[in-house]
Amino acid sequence: MANFLCRLSNEEGRVFTRNFFADSPEEARKYFENLGYCVLSIKKSWKSLHISIGKKIKDSDFIAFNQEFVALLKAGYPVHKALETVIQRIKKTSLKELLLRVREDVREGKSLSESFFKFENIFSPIYPVALLAGERSGNLEESITRFIDYFKKITQTKKRVKSALTYPTLLIIFSFILLGILFYFVLPRFSAFYTEFKAQLPAITRFLLSFSNFLVNNFLYFLAGIFLLIIIYFRIKKIEKGIYIIDSFKLRLPYLSSYLIDSSISFFCRTLSLLLVSGIPLLSSVTIARRAVPNMNLKRKLEKIPGLIKNGESLNKSLEKTGFFPPLSIDMIRIGETSASLPQMLSEVADFYDQRVESRIATLVSLIEPVVIIMMGVVIAFMLLSVYLPIFNLVRVVR
Repeated sequence: MANFLCRLSNEEGRVFTRNFFADSPEEARKYFENLGYCVLSIKKSWKSLHISIGKKIKDSDFIAFNQEFVALLKAGYPVHKALETVIQRIKKTSLKELLLRVREDVREGKSLSESFFKFENIFSPIYPVALLAGERSGNLEESITRFIDYFKKITQTKKRVKSALTYPTLLIIFSFILLGILFYFVLPRFSAFYTEFKAQLPAITRFLLSFSNFLVNNFLYFLAGIFLLIIIYFRIKKIEKGIYIIDSFKLRLPYLSSYLIDSSISFFCRTLSLLLVSGIPLLSSVTIARRAVPNMNLKRKLEKIPGLIKNGESLNKSLEKTGFFPPLSIDMIRIGETSASLPQMLSEVADFYDQRVESRIATLVSLIEPVVIIMMGVVIAFMLLSVYLPIFNLVRVVR
């Protein structure tokens, strides 16, 4: 899809230009002629971009689109007209291209949910289902509003985790940079200085200089090895079996496993709550909600839930058989089922585990900072001792 600069004229004879994304000039011409304009010329804009659908849409952009879209629907705009209006104001090309394709499907007679289903992997697999529920219930605006609230909470949880881990990550990166400078630039000079005196160096100094020389001489190999590991990691992440192996390994890590389980329970329960409130049956809701779980290992453990429910098991009993839902969450869901308030109770479970995730992240950050600082202090003290100890010995020899 490319960006075309179209020179148009209306019934009053006024000439103006407009940018339009289309697969071909003929498609752009047909579009404007159907709107009643006289097309004077069409040429590719210098900003023309061939953008592949598949690029991730930013959460903030997607939320902004939905907020404006639902406002227009509440104002009485029909779906296709609301889409047209929103598309004209969107600046991000990836989102604009996606919405243009959705608009074309809607103009051909497809429903809004059907048009969004083929893009579910780009933004959220829950969104088309929420649209479908709104279309079936006749209240599309309320269904989109509920999705916006749900999506904001999910996005806020992700942002809190990222922001909490930003400082420790930067601290570790700068620590490695500092060590690299010391090993690559500082220690080789001291090594040349000691060599001139041909003095017997302490064991600690000989070890550090040997290690420094080894790193300097094999720097390119280390760099190539790091790049190779990064490439292998991303290649593995493109294979489903590879993702499963990586996610299974994460669950074996002491502190990370608790965080992953709590966050997965939160995502699953919040998504299931939204779908049930939107009027989707429990069996279908569970099948869709498991796709919101980020860990492949835990996602596979949820595969058997629809079959158990179909055989007459309650939701709480089915979740208990997965082996990773804690007793507290099972009890809360059981109360929701018996009191006919399952969606509300699922939302409470999600809120509870969101708070646990925040608490775990805060604890982890508070532990990482002093540990990194202490480790850096020990390493630098070791380096200073190994560098200056021979200097003191040389001073004694000179005297």
